[in-house]
Amino acid sequence: MGAKITGRTAREIADARGETFGGEAVRIRRATARDAKRLTALVRRSRAYEGPYAPMIAGYRVGPDYIEAHEVFVAVGSGDRILGFYALILLTPTPTPTPSPAPAMAELDLMFVADDAQGLGIGRRLIEHMKAGAREAGLDRVRIVSHPPAEGFYRSVGARRTGTEAANPPAVMWDRPELLLPIGPTT
Repeated sequence: MGAKITGRTAREIADARGETFGGEAVRIRRATARDAKRLTALVRRSRAYEGPYAPMIAGYRVGPDYIEAHEVFVAVGSGDRILGFYALILLTPTPTPTPSPAPAMAELDLMFVADDAQGLGIGRRLIEHMKAGAREAGLDRVRIVSHPPAEGFYRSVGARRTGTEAANPPAVMWDRPELLLPIGPTT
């Protein structure tokens, strides 16, 4: 795993203030092990994984170990209600024999927004937060292997389709779009 996203940055100070989405004050904070059960419940309740997609998340678990190992951030509303979350996996570049090291890479492993919070801008806010963290870690892009119905969302926030991740039965029974999200400089 590469560098952790740490320190109290301008991004974290802004997130501590919170923003309002759909009339509710929302802030983004680092997930803790105590959030594991609520994140798992959010994943398992997601309407995005109904029907043919349901088997993929039937036994899915976001455990405390996963939260501790990766960059997991939650959007919370009043009463610490979890409105959505993302998990960014920072990958260590493979050593190369060339003098220039391979650039660090990251993958957006999970991103979910609660069904009742969709359409309020939570997903876009999570993406902006993730991009700021990736930028701080020195990344210039993030790989996304998307749930097929979510491809349009990722493209709307600037991701570009780069290929297709083949099905991997029995865990994933369908091909998924592979995208790259450019991080870009601070604006």
